[in-house]
Amino acid sequence: MANETEVEVPVEGTSAPAGPAEDISGVDNWVEEGGPLEPQDVVEVEQAGPSADDQLVERTADLQRLQAEFLNYKRRVDRDRELIADNATYKVLTPIVEVLDTIDRAREHGELDGGFKAVAEQLERIVAGLGLTRFGEPGDAFDPTLHEALSHLGTDPEVEVVTAKVVAKAGYKINDRVVRAAQVLVVDPAEPDA
Repeated sequence: MANETEVEVPVEGTSAPAGPAEDISGVDNWVEEGGPLEPQDVVEVEQAGPSADDQLVERTADLQRLQAEFLNYKRRVDRDRELIADNATYKVLTPIVEVLDTIDRAREHGELDGGFKAVAEQLERIVAGLGLTRFGEPGDAFDPTLHEALSHLGTDPEVEVVTAKVVAKAGYKINDRVVRAAQVLVVDPAEPDA
């Protein structure tokens, strides 16, 4: 079967090209002479590939998927950008908290006068503008997520829950993120008489 050759069988009533090695320019004439295509042939040709409507639906679905992926990517980038900015602000403001503590101690002793007072107030305005807020006042209910208990002072009949009686150092936070917990001395409520 090594010497197989192609043999073309002409369709009845037509003359086909003599062989595959000959010029095939006469093929168009041969097809035309064979008569018109039958309807089942046309149907088979149409069914061979996807219709324009199917392609449109497929391309529309691809486009919608790509648009959704792009929107998700954009949201992720925006969220990451905000997180990086928040972390940078946190990193810059954390050491300034100690400076604010020093200003508070100086203010308690009445040592804020003249130019130093103006500088202290300007620094406090700037850090407040960056989102750093102070918290922790005597009488606040003790919250372990916001307060660090340095000592327990016993009981106090005037409180109903564990309360910060004395604030040793104020706490600071940026938005909801605690930079430093308020350092407090706490008291318990007095037990009711039985």
